[in-house]
Amino acid sequence: MDLFAGAIRTEAGLREIYEEPPARAWAKQVSGMDALSRGFVACAPIVFVASHDRDGRCDVTPRGGPAGFVSVAEDGTIVIPDATGNKRIDTLRNVVATGWAGLLFVIPGRGQTLRVNGAACVTAEPGVLAGLTAVGKAPRAALVVRAEEVYQHCPKAFVRSKLWDPGSWPAAATQPDAAELAHGHLGDPALTVEDVRRSQVESLLYRLE
Repeated sequence: MDLFAGAIRTEAGLREIYEEPPARAWAKQVSGMDALSRGFVACAPIVFVASHDRDGRCDVTPRGGPAGFVSVAEDGTIVIPDATGNKRIDTLRNVVATGWAGLLFVIPGRGQTLRVNGAACVTAEPGVLAGLTAVGKAPRAALVVRAEEVYQHCPKAFVRSKLWDPGSWPAAATQPDAAELAHGHLGDPALTVEDVRRSQVESLLYRLE
């Protein structure tokens, strides 16, 4: 079965099955970082960054650190340090190519999230990077996002998923093993599952900064 067959292709088609939203759904979107939005970002230890390449292929990746690791400049521009990773730099390559990014800030235990969309760039200016040491040291680069659309998203997804309820979490034994999953995707016969597991442990022990 081709699940793309008969897909809805227009906004008009969507509105045939979804009624217009209430006016307040549009009204609560603002065009900058006010004091309350700044306070939300200051409490968030993780942000999910959405980007796309020139061909429209999308990517979402998490960025984390101690609460406050994301900076908000005086003019409301958001600055996210790029901590050590796998060096694929998918997000940075996308932003360099298109100049746009979307952010979703999450506070543990809280259902509401903060969505921020806007023009974006990558900077390696020493004067900017010097102040971004919350993850241990100044990063090689930082993602800069102009907050053009700021929107507090409702908590329904978190309520439905029971994300913050430990009693609802799947037992570790029922989850795919992280090392086995990576090993299967790598497809390298020279590596064993234990090789991959050891690399994953060492990455967290020695390569967080």
